[in-house]
Amino acid sequence: MKLFKLHTFSLCDTDFSNVDVSLRVTGEIHIGGVMLKLVEKLDVKKDWSDHALWWEKKKTWLLKTHWTLDKYGIQADLLRLQLPNMKHMKVKVNFSDRVFKAVSDICKTFNIRHPEELSLLRKPRDPKKKKKKLEEAEEADLELEGPLLTPGSGSIYSSPGLYSKTMTPTYDSRDGSPLSPTSAWFGDSPLSEGNPSILAVSQPISSPDILVKLYKPQSLLDKAKINQGWLDSSRSLMEQDVKENEVLLLRFKYHSFFDLNPKYDAIRVNQLYEQSKWAILLEEIECTEEEMMMFAALQYHINKLSIMASENHMNNSEKEVDEVDAALSDLEITLEGGKTSNTLGDITSIPELADYVKVFKPKKLTLKGYKQYWCTFKDITISCYKSKDEAHGTPAHQMNLRGCEVTPDVNISGQKFNIKLLIPVADGMNEIWLRCDMEKQYAHWMAACRLASKGKTMADSSYNLEVQNILSFLKMQHMNPDPQFIEPITTDINPECLVSPRYLKKYKNKQISARILEAHQNVAQMSLIEAKMRFIQAWQSLPEFGITHFLARFQGVKREELMGITYNRLIRMDASNGDAIKTWRFSNMKQWNVNWEIKMVGNIKTEQVPTLSFVCAEVDCKVVHEFIGGYIFLSTRAKDQNESLDEEMFYKLTSGWV
Repeated sequence: MKLFKLHTFSLCDTDFSNVDVSLRVTGEIHIGGVMLKLVEKLDVKKDWSDHALWWEKKKTWLLKTHWTLDKYGIQADLLRLQLPNMKHMKVKVNFSDRVFKAVSDICKTFNIRHPEELSLLRKPRDPKKKKKKLEEAEEADLELEGPLLTPGSGSIYSSPGLYSKTMTPTYDSRDGSPLSPTSAWFGDSPLSEGNPSILAVSQPISSPDILVKLYKPQSLLDKAKINQGWLDSSRSLMEQDVKENEVLLLRFKYHSFFDLNPKYDAIRVNQLYEQSKWAILLEEIECTEEEMMMFAALQYHINKLSIMASENHMNNSEKEVDEVDAALSDLEITLEGGKTSNTLGDITSIPELADYVKVFKPKKLTLKGYKQYWCTFKDITISCYKSKDEAHGTPAHQMNLRGCEVTPDVNISGQKFNIKLLIPVADGMNEIWLRCDMEKQYAHWMAACRLASKGKTMADSSYNLEVQNILSFLKMQHMNPDPQFIEPITTDINPECLVSPRYLKKYKNKQISARILEAHQNVAQMSLIEAKMRFIQAWQSLPEFGITHFLARFQGVKREELMGITYNRLIRMDASNGDAIKTWRFSNMKQWNVNWEIKMVGNIKTEQVPTLSFVCAEVDCKVVHEFIGGYIFLSTRAKDQNESLDEEMFYKLTSGWV
């Protein structure tokens, strides 16, 4: 569907008095085509080659006759966006484009790779607040002036300057700031004329009042209601009644971040960091007290370095990329969804684990605790023996971890290193807890469990990296035993902007500040980009990471329950506490259907698991259907593919009618 608009052109020529000519055109027509239509409508034979179009509002000549009206930003309407860093911007988009295409255009303007991971969300309403002058309370928007970059015909990634594998690095390895000049960073994007720091450089929260004003979900049901607002990616903004100047949230919708490379993704990394930071501060995701202090310490460190980087970058506009940047190309930090480096290659013998581990099977009305077994971990199976001497005989217990749920239960100060396993069986899930004695043992067993849940063994090249990430995550939570290395409490640390309200109620500000500075010693030597990446990785390590909640009524059950969707599975959850009841892996899914008349997502068939059907409550089933299809679409990405997206395949998996 193309959106036609009526434009009026005033003809100013010595041979004519001022004449107004109206044309109905689309945003895809180029300036030369507009001039041709004007000449044809005037029907005056004359040499028009020395004429050009003048944009009165912008006081500029439209001399690039090959540019379209959309590219100049004439045809497009203004859309107000709240970015993941909570800053507001006005961007020009074509309201007749599908949301998937509009988001791709927006991301291209912002130089954010992999726009398929993002989408638009309507602002959630806080039921406790009355509808009043919300728009007036918001900060002033930054409007992107100048041309709007839109993809050329064919691929979304049509600009090799922005999306080619050989593109110039955008990240300064010493301070994390964008390389100069900004015109090389953004090309001919409107951002090249403005200040890009609002996108790529983290800005500290200026006042705790900002946190107070923002909506905080109080329960899992509140979190589920937020997800009602996702726009339909296969329909246009106009079809979904989005008005010009309406505020929409631009967010990372799918928690599967492919090929996240600090060299090219300065903005993407920063916006991901910001989205994770606000999720933790607004308690959208649960974390322990030690984890909260670690996140606060990282945030404090990033704030300090960001201020220093901005000052240094202003004083040193011309910087050269040194050998550290070259080393970063080999250090390409890839998060969930990408493929790790294959330096180890495939090895013939599959590594095994064998050690004494405490095992516990929690049951109602039982007082029995952990029982120690000699456990061996081979392939994706854990075998438990009463003693090491019996390891060659029949195991007392045996667990196949393919498709299981793996949840950490760790308390560093209490020396508790538990692994909670929910193993799928025919009639539900078996819950097993493993307790390790030390961090190193925990890291190896947790990494092996996570891989086994995906059907991978310890021979996978990502195993050692997973172990190191777990150890690094634990190390950041340690309290520094030597107080002489802890910097004194200063006025620049504001705990009200660094931790969630729950801990502000529990402790005094001075106590929190002291703990943040103590935790800061574990991260004080990190560079700015490393600290942001560590923050994102720590966010990904939280048990609730990446679970999008929806209310649903399952077939044969009258009460409403929770349905969780992650990058690789569906989870039926207890609405009261969020515990998993049953899981369905996408990798085992044979089919799924949607009955659009009764709004039922059903007939989901997987290997060895009963068929699943449910009706969505308080949300259109199309939203749930799109999440399932979207994650399956993202799982098909690979680094050896070209840079283009199969847009039609996305619509086929998510729209339901293409």
